[in-house]
Amino acid sequence: MTSPFAQDLYPYKRHPDQDASRAAHHPVTIVGAGPVGLALAIDLAQRNIPTLVLDDNSRVSTGSRAICFAKRTLEIADRLGVGEALVSKGVQWNLGKVFSGERKVYEFNLAPEDGHKNPAFINLQQYYLEIALVGRLRALQAEGAPVDLRGENRVSTPVAHADHVALTVETPDGFYSLKTDWLIACDGANSPIRNRMGLNFKGRVFEDNFLIADVTMQADFPTERWFWFDPPFNPGQSALLHKQPDGVWRIDLQLGWDIDREAEMDPERVRDRVAQMLGPDVAFDLEWVSIYTFQCRRMERLRHGRVLFAGDAAHQVSPFGARGANSGLQDADNLGWKLAAVVEGGAPENLLDSYDFERAQAADENLLNSTRSTDFITPKSQISHVFRDAVLDLAKNHAFARPFVNSGRLSQPTTYDGSCLNTVDGLPGAPPRTRPGAPCPDARLEDGYLLDALGHRFFLLALNCDPPAATGLPHLSPQITDDIRSRYLGSASSALYLIRPDQHVAARWPSATVQAVKNALSCAKGHPP
Repeated sequence: MTSPFAQDLYPYKRHPDQDASRAAHHPVTIVGAGPVGLALAIDLAQRNIPTLVLDDNSRVSTGSRAICFAKRTLEIADRLGVGEALVSKGVQWNLGKVFSGERKVYEFNLAPEDGHKNPAFINLQQYYLEIALVGRLRALQAEGAPVDLRGENRVSTPVAHADHVALTVETPDGFYSLKTDWLIACDGANSPIRNRMGLNFKGRVFEDNFLIADVTMQADFPTERWFWFDPPFNPGQSALLHKQPDGVWRIDLQLGWDIDREAEMDPERVRDRVAQMLGPDVAFDLEWVSIYTFQCRRMERLRHGRVLFAGDAAHQVSPFGARGANSGLQDADNLGWKLAAVVEGGAPENLLDSYDFERAQAADENLLNSTRSTDFITPKSQISHVFRDAVLDLAKNHAFARPFVNSGRLSQPTTYDGSCLNTVDGLPGAPPRTRPGAPCPDARLEDGYLLDALGHRFFLLALNCDPPAATGLPHLSPQITDDIRSRYLGSASSALYLIRPDQHVAARWPSATVQAVKNALSCAKGHPP
């Protein structure tokens, strides 16, 4: 079978921009056709914002890379038009188990409540996500959306000016020039754009190595996340096992810091390690092997004038907790509607400063959780070892110790507390989980699900009250189900929510006047009160 990542999805084609007498102009240019760049391009295309995507490659990712996609990411994917395709292809899971040696310490369920359309997580090879996103982008192009994807177009020497960014682009046919109003760098952890602008990361580099082996096998392991501390097949280290589609399983094995990387990558040595884990009776084939070290770092600022950074180009975390790709797609979700509003002239440029504030806040939260997980999994001091081993020992028999076992706190969306886009929280008795800045939790309606009804625009959710007329906003007044009551009303008898295009709460009241809603809407669009 031909590997999916052997497909040339966006091969090089000469474009008229390359023959223009002067540099062509594009309102928005995205560098990088990975999941984050493609997601942002689709979001902008759905808002009819002319967007150009440049990538130095023409194929999807090699190997499965990111595989764990959280419910919040699937909700974003629904708004991009690819959610159902991802869920139908992916391996759905809610249950995880943690082992110390051969003994199970505890298990956890990531979907403790009903009434959500999407599962807590799916496992899906990154190349399938990219294939789905490219397909959606092509469909939008066919419908006339102003979006263009160019493969084998490498951006060099970006030069930022006050009112535009000048780009030199290298192709198989030579160089050409472009001008863009806004440049979005989604070009990965080694971001050439970031490096050429002389911008750096701040944070930690962890001294450890992990082996990733994607293997194909027919096995009766359940569809769960299994994590081991000090397993018999990898003593003194850790291990992780995940199921993916197509009979592929992801195995992560901690190797330690002082290793011979070339020797550890030898296929026979990898096969021997995997065989020790799976047992002598399990036949398997190696599909992809890599050794990685990891960092917990971010840029100090995500916006530099007319250049903005997203995904791994802006921040890097350890893989424990599946925060990399999930946080990158949330970057795109946060930036898309704001950039569209600025390009269309409906919001001031300083609205983009809220992207920097909110997603830097999310990056800090992810870095904190990722660092804590990494320190627990790979303790670097004697006292850290003592603490971890004591927690694992207690957790086997005592429930109070289990929350302290940290095998990777799994990805959760960030509540943007303190954002300048938040306004009124005038709803006594309402649940804290839906305060201004919080992501909207899904809820079952009489017909369908709440997040599908909200879409990707500013929206009013009216519960036991009439939405004020003449605001110009779409609204929903659903019947009050148990899900709605517990997640949006609490002990309040009525509620009116103003919800942003990225489905975060902007404001909430028991009820509100037209002017109150308009004031909150103006603030949520970056206009100061």
